[in-house]
Amino acid sequence: MRRNMRCSLATAATALFAMATHAALPDGARAPDFSAPATLAGKEFTFSLADSLKKGPVVLYFYPAAFTPGCTTEAHDFAEASDKFQELGATVIGVSHDDIATLDRFSVSECRSKFAVAADASGSIMRAYDAVMPSHPDYANRVSYVIAPTGAIIYTYSAMNPDKHVENTLAAVKKWQLEHSKSLGAACGKMNGRSALLDPDAMSQTKPNRS
Repeated sequence: MRRNMRCSLATAATALFAMATHAALPDGARAPDFSAPATLAGKEFTFSLADSLKKGPVVLYFYPAAFTPGCTTEAHDFAEASDKFQELGATVIGVSHDDIATLDRFSVSECRSKFAVAADASGSIMRAYDAVMPSHPDYANRVSYVIAPTGAIIYTYSAMNPDKHVENTLAAVKKWQLEHSKSLGAACGKMNGRSALLDPDAMSQTKPNRS
């Protein structure tokens, strides 16, 4: 029965292959917090979005089902790009309805032990992120989010075609990193300017000589 459901899912995915769908959580919205059982290289742990955001941006991507053709391709793509995401300080986490035992195998064979995948058996996470597949409500739609450390969603991409999800989310993380670096540089410049104004030595050097 499970095999029949996967075949039905694959048929639906093929029909929607080139169709981009709208994700209800727009850029600027606050990402719903969640914790879920997850696995990395077959080793289980509890993934916490809040804890991951303390380390940097998070790439959260939803996919319909482990071991289906499109989801396998997408997992391979994220695995190949994992070093680039890590260099940018980003955490990648995939989410599907699959049980943790299935994901233990998927995390090793298809994710290549490069990034974690989380189990959303109840569907609560995909519903919170409006990532439910319309034709099969028990399954997640293929939706990717980039979430800034502030908890704000800074990029959303929804398409059944898996080809652009890695490329687009990586570009979004790079853009955020560049803008974040500029903001930090500007803030440091202002702080240094204020420090100079309060520095007694600097003040004495700029004080007019009245003698």
